[in-house]
Amino acid sequence: METASSSTANATRLDNPHRARDFGRVKVLVAAYGALGAAVLITVAALALTGQTVTSFMWGRSAGVVASAAVTYWLTVLAARGARWAYLRVRVISIVMPIAIIAIDMIPGALPPWFVALQIACALTIGATAFIVNGRGLRAAADR
Repeated sequence: METASSSTANATRLDNPHRARDFGRVKVLVAAYGALGAAVLITVAALALTGQTVTSFMWGRSAGVVASAAVTYWLTVLAARGARWAYLRVRVISIVMPIAIIAIDMIPGALPPWFVALQIACALTIGATAFIVNGRGLRAAADR
């Protein structure tokens, strides 16, 4: 069980100006990931409302990206406050999500090209967070 002093020590290591700047960048990228995901979901909804063909796979993929962005943002906020467990999850998500998004997008004929292009943009934004959260500065602060 984590004591108050170890919790404070973790918060101190992750809560300094350099780390705050890094987490600020991560928050912006995760917000962009969510905004792009929302744009995909809104586009899918608009197409469905106008009678265009929209598959349940497209609905699920776009809603899943928006949901994962919300969870990732919440974890990033907690990590910025010093929660090491949240930081570790953001590290994993930032690596796994882009791979999962692109792998599924590569299924031939499963998704229209416009959808794939927007999903790749989502993958690039969440993937960019991997370079920050797995970088030397934040990793060293969290591992102490």
